[in-house]
Amino acid sequence: MIPLPLARIAEITSGALSGMADPRAVVRGPVVIDSRAVEPGSLFVAFRGARVDGHDYAAQAVRAGAVAVLAGRPVEVPAVVVPDPAVALAELATAQAAALPGATVIGVTGSAGKTTTKDLLARLTARIGPTIAPAGNHNNEIGHPLTVLKADLDTRYLVLELSARHIGNIADLARIAPPTIGVVLNVGTAHIGEFGGKEAIAKAKGELVEALPATGVAVLNADDPLVLAMAARTDARVTTFGRGEQAAIRAEDVTADERGRASFTLRTPSGGAPVTLKLYGDHAVDNALAAAAAGYELGLPVAAIAEELSAAEPRSRWRMEVTDRPDGVTIVNDAYNANPDSMRAAFETLGVLGRGRRRFAVIASLRELGEDSEAMNTEVGRLAGASGLAGLVVAGPDAGPMLEGAHAGAQEAQRGGPPGAPLPRIAHVPDAEAAAAELGPWLRPGDVVLVKGPRAMGLERTAELLLGGTSR
Repeated sequence: MIPLPLARIAEITSGALSGMADPRAVVRGPVVIDSRAVEPGSLFVAFRGARVDGHDYAAQAVRAGAVAVLAGRPVEVPAVVVPDPAVALAELATAQAAALPGATVIGVTGSAGKTTTKDLLARLTARIGPTIAPAGNHNNEIGHPLTVLKADLDTRYLVLELSARHIGNIADLARIAPPTIGVVLNVGTAHIGEFGGKEAIAKAKGELVEALPATGVAVLNADDPLVLAMAARTDARVTTFGRGEQAAIRAEDVTADERGRASFTLRTPSGGAPVTLKLYGDHAVDNALAAAAAGYELGLPVAAIAEELSAAEPRSRWRMEVTDRPDGVTIVNDAYNANPDSMRAAFETLGVLGRGRRRFAVIASLRELGEDSEAMNTEVGRLAGASGLAGLVVAGPDAGPMLEGAHAGAQEAQRGGPPGAPLPRIAHVPDAEAAAAELGPWLRPGDVVLVKGPRAMGLERTAELLLGGTSR
């Protein structure tokens, strides 16, 4: 971050110094919310959560080197006391972003693929200047300002991921660090229960292009009508990416290898170049195109874009992590999160990667689907049951609709398949560890397992155990 004295931090956040804080003491960063991450020169932000109150760790943070604590109440160490630490954190990040006149801010949003696209785009921008991007998916009202506060006067690109659970969330995030380039990937079913429909999701995602200046660029998915329609909501110049001829940046001649990794020709207005992805799944093509379109707007040559996309490997955990066990069993850990759209993409990838092999899956009931929850979970179960699996484990609560769909899908597939084809083994277990215990004995060398479910289920633990992690 840009170094700031405590007096200036108090001024920005409308806070009051307490605990014998020295107004001339300088915070050099990082700004952290976990006392274990404190370094000399840090500012520790104390949040009060449902289970843990950060104020209880204020003294520990200062002992570890924090200059002060940004707190919601007085503590027994140097602090800037503010009415609301979350609001103060946003105010501090806003002031820091405004002090970065040499930085280009790029925002990425969409129902799926934000983190992968952000990682790819950060790789491209790093080729032409110092870049700050969030670790993992720090894309909400806490993670977003924390990422912005990592920037300093040397930063030339801020690649930020913006998420929303309600109308207005993205607009609020965009005010912290106003974007010059806005990338909108898709409008899908993630959080559809909270929004009430895809049109409301589109309204929320479009807040990113509305935040762009007239001199900015909106990078829109030409293959998604709800995204393409956002062109009417911005004064910025519009460019598009996709697979159709109408897209300015597009993929031609897409193929996939036996592991589900795509190759294609990246076509731009100034020529084309071959791309061979190391990322798994056909959906990675769309993420790569989005990053390429933004990179192209920044002046990167098409050959350089293709080179970087081809060299990129997964950077964020539990997103299509493909690992081969010594016995030849392949574990596909895509357990970070799930919605109906990403479930379909994951099973498509499993179908390619597992061609000619026995395929298994561990899934869990999807959440935040609102009134359509039962129907959507039934449909996902039907998709799984009909996908040619040898076995399926459904973990966790509220599994009835998914199990019902899985049995129905399996029976439909059996009726339409070769005579005598067996039904898949389908089981329900209470949690992630039980899923590994159930599935483990089913596996033999050469099998493929997909592990995917909502974040709250923690199915990455299933993948870890299947890969030989700590025993239960």
